[in-house]
Amino acid sequence: MSERFLGRHFILELYDCDRTLLDDRVKLEAVMTKAAELANATIVNTCFHHFSPYGISGTIVIQESHFNIHTWPEHGFAAIDLFTCGDSIDPEKAKDYLVEISKASRYEFS
Repeated sequence: MSERFLGRHFILELYDCDRTLLDDRVKLEAVMTKAAELANATIVNTCFHHFSPYGISGTIVIQESHFNIHTWPEHGFAAIDLFTCGDSIDPEKAKDYLVEISKASRYEFS
């Protein structure tokens, strides 16, 4: 890239998703880890929490910054925050994988 920048911030909102996935902490962590790997991120650590009675918040800390997710399984909704420093990360690859694996009927990506 010719322009110098400190980071890029992307928001992915997934609608009408697989509700089972959105409430499975172990599976969701694996999915987010895979998304980070597909985007060419260097994973440092992960932290995921399952709320009672449902919902998950999770973070994939990457050397280039972070991938976060918050789910509302009762609404079939997930909000994902991708922040990356530098230009080695391909957020489109993460987005494409997350849309497919979540079985979202629609999404917004900005």
